[in-house]
Amino acid sequence: MQSDLLNEIKRLSVSERILLVEDIWDGIVDADGDALTLSETQRVELDRRIDAYRQQPETGKTWHEIQEEYRRGGR
Repeated sequence: MQSDLLNEIKRLSVSERILLVEDIWDGIVDADGDALTLSETQRVELDRRIDAYRQQPETGKTWHEIQEEYRRGGR
């Protein structure tokens, strides 16, 4: 059954697959919205990182820089 479903999904266009993923995601949120809620520890860490970025935005890296570093095998 699972392989049949995957084969059907593979026959969809890219835009149809994106819409399917959005529908699945919305269903997850509707079913268990608490699963996507940050804990207090996560919230504090996120706030700390945002503050650090705002104080020194030039010390960060762009997503492109991170991808290139990863592709080169560096850290």
